[in-house]
Amino acid sequence: MSIADNIKSLKVETGPKVTLLAVSKTKPAADLQEAYDAGQRLFGENTVQEMVDKYEQLPKDIEWHLIGHLQTNKVKYIAPFVSMIQSVDSLKLLHEINKHAEKAGRIIDCLLQIYIADEETKYGLGFDEAIELLRSDEFVTFNNVRIRGLMGIATNTDNEKQIKEEYYELKTFFDGIKQSYFRKIDTFDTLSMGMSSDYKLAIEQGSTMVRVGSTIFGSRVIKHWKNN
Repeated sequence: MSIADNIKSLKVETGPKVTLLAVSKTKPAADLQEAYDAGQRLFGENTVQEMVDKYEQLPKDIEWHLIGHLQTNKVKYIAPFVSMIQSVDSLKLLHEINKHAEKAGRIIDCLLQIYIADEETKYGLGFDEAIELLRSDEFVTFNNVRIRGLMGIATNTDNEKQIKEEYYELKTFFDGIKQSYFRKIDTFDTLSMGMSSDYKLAIEQGSTMVRVGSTIFGSRVIKHWKNN
């Protein structure tokens, strides 16, 4: 199946209430253009450098989401154009995003990345840390960032029960945070959870956005062609 066919069938499967983010890390611009031509507008990148390179090459109505770990010293490169930063994992990073958004005359949408996996390699705020951030005196001064919701990455395991429980916990936390801090704010509406391997489980547990790469673009295979 082509990239266009994959996108079409995914959109039918996920339904109108779930947003499809095409994870395009390591993929060439031509593949993204093919997805774009099929109607896809939201693309997720892991690194700042790759996002900047592709932003310069591709149509300007693409909405770019940074989904990988973001270092504070790299924020300035994407602040003028990024649509959403899904991987906010500290007050310090949020401060930096706010600063560069203000310089760019923009308000940048952000998700708080919550640590839900049973793996030490993953980034994210603990439940308590997220609440601490939202309660902090500094947070209320950030006029150039808008918290749109939460993002989480489940444990990389074949144990579906464990994945479901992790996503269930995040959805429960999302509902609690919305009730406590964003009750009157309609834009707190995004729960980004689920990737190619587990997006169906994530949707079952209440995900509103799935981050899908290989199901759209195929596996990340690096081929070296030689002209003989």
